[in-house]
Amino acid sequence: MVGVRLVGVWKRFGEVAAVKNMNLEVKDKEFMILLGPSGCGKTTTLRMIAGLEEPSEGQIFIGDKLVADLEKGVFIPPKDRDIAMVFQSYALYPHMTVYDNIAFPLKLRKTPKQEIEERVKEVAELLDLTELLKRKPRELSGGQRQRVALGRAIVRKPQVFLMDEPLSNLDAKLRVKMRAELKKLQRQLGVTTIYVTHDQVEAMTMGDRIAIINFGELQQVGSPDEVYNKPSNVFVGGFIGSPPMNFINTSITEDDTGVWADFGEFKLKFMEDQAEVLKENNLIGKEALFGIRPEDIYDAMFAQIKIPGENMVKAKVEIVENLGNEKIVHLRAGNITFLGSFHSESKVKEGQEVDVVFDMKKVHIFNKKTEKAIF
Repeated sequence: MVGVRLVGVWKRFGEVAAVKNMNLEVKDKEFMILLGPSGCGKTTTLRMIAGLEEPSEGQIFIGDKLVADLEKGVFIPPKDRDIAMVFQSYALYPHMTVYDNIAFPLKLRKTPKQEIEERVKEVAELLDLTELLKRKPRELSGGQRQRVALGRAIVRKPQVFLMDEPLSNLDAKLRVKMRAELKKLQRQLGVTTIYVTHDQVEAMTMGDRIAIINFGELQQVGSPDEVYNKPSNVFVGGFIGSPPMNFINTSITEDDTGVWADFGEFKLKFMEDQAEVLKENNLIGKEALFGIRPEDIYDAMFAQIKIPGENMVKAKVEIVENLGNEKIVHLRAGNITFLGSFHSESKVKEGQEVDVVFDMKKVHIFNKKTEKAIF
């Protein structure tokens, strides 16, 4: 049973804190994604787990073994951490055959020749590389090179895989194929895997859980469903999802009929349970940030529930982006602009006025000062 645990981990480069007070637990056999924009600290975090960077503060455990703790003077080098790392660049030896590239870590360990042959053959079959074992890296496609890099990591039978944007050099079609292959492979091997990416589609499709990082700080850890449907703050809500969540400033008001999000140009009525949460948080009469995903705003022609004056708004269509399976519609109601994701059969056209329906069950409210989610 081998998980990975970071306790109060910081990494400073001079005055700059690249990773701030990181507390993260990766479970045994879990596929954990570290997700965030470029420069957010996710690769630095991975490098500290690998032993390629020393934490400025805090502790890192692999299984029950403490591998880094500056205060206690503990720093286990990468070769003794029983991890394998797969890089974006593949880092293959160009003068070696595929066989020798995969076998290299075993030769370093002075593994008996017979065992090397058996393990390389086993890995080659697993990754569909058997026919390519005599080739050099220059004779391989990008996807094949990536599989060789994976083979070199797998052959060592490590306790933990660390992957730093391993698919980013592949074309879009191959990335989709390799995403599925990697996920299937990780399930077969049952090895704890930590995977760094800035691509939210990769994160949502591959991860058991996602750790979202921004400016070196952990924002939220949860399953793809949790981070999508229950974002902990404005950053997570805006970073996950494409097109991104709509954010609109609103006033929370109450009258005899219920509690409303008042935008000036129009009003939307909250559900009863939402109204209770807003009252508990003392937000009646206050400003807040209203969030709703484009797919939760419909062309009224295709909406199942539409209540004029409660969840239906008249808006002008400014731009229609036809993606085949859906239409991304840029809408304006007075001075307020927002995106809707409409049914592919919607007949909306630029310049016309349409009734749009907000699915009030799916809205999010964020505290305007702290940017933390109320619901």
